[in-house]
Amino acid sequence: MVVFAGQGDARRSMALLWRSGEPGEVRPGPKPGLSVDVIVDAAITVADEEGMAALSMRKVGERLGRTGMALYTYVPSKGELVDLMYDRALAELPAEYDASAGWRPAVTSWAEHMLAFFLRHPWVLQVSQARPVLGPNEFAMLEGMVAILHGTGLRPRRLRGVVALLFDFVRGAAQTIADSRLAPSATGVSDEEWWLARSSLLEEVAPGFAGRFPMVTWVESEDDDRGEDEPYFEHRVGETFAVGLMVLLDGIEAAVKTG
Repeated sequence: MVVFAGQGDARRSMALLWRSGEPGEVRPGPKPGLSVDVIVDAAITVADEEGMAALSMRKVGERLGRTGMALYTYVPSKGELVDLMYDRALAELPAEYDASAGWRPAVTSWAEHMLAFFLRHPWVLQVSQARPVLGPNEFAMLEGMVAILHGTGLRPRRLRGVVALLFDFVRGAAQTIADSRLAPSATGVSDEEWWLARSSLLEEVAPGFAGRFPMVTWVESEDDDRGEDEPYFEHRVGETFAVGLMVLLDGIEAAVKTG
């Protein structure tokens, strides 16, 4: 499921994101008052617990003890709601990173925080990056990343490419981990069961596999240091993330040296 940002009216959506002309809080009767932030927080909780597919104005209204219609005074449609959810969730990320020890440790911290953020809110991964939300917290996240790399001396054009590469790398790793966590409940088969069933059959259906694919066999020959209770595939992706990030940082360092 892919959700595109900016589905609502452009002026109305941007005004809500930047809190320009937000409806005032209303307190009818004994019920707690509604506001854009209250509604968005409730929507994030729904998406965290039940996924993006379960998100609706009615479901958010129920969580707040209101009808879905009661929310439209504050948030005109689900399109605007998704934009607001995405940007508000990004506020969890640090605004600044300490680069006093160098840009590499700072970028590593940024990447680890981003990965953890995506895994806390896997529904965020369904919001396409083809059209950014353009909210204040999205810009704050970008500002923090550019600030880390600004000291490398890379020119803006090259630095834009570096930032995009790092973001796509972290998002891709997070997507794979999120999918692996979802797979057991979606399919009724655990990762361990899935891999054991197929790996045990591989030699039967593909005799001489090692001879046909010696490099694949070689690269899989070294034992990993997975903990007893750690999911197999998630461990592999975690290893890949660490190695991939190191290689990317080495590449950035080489780009900095060559100017």
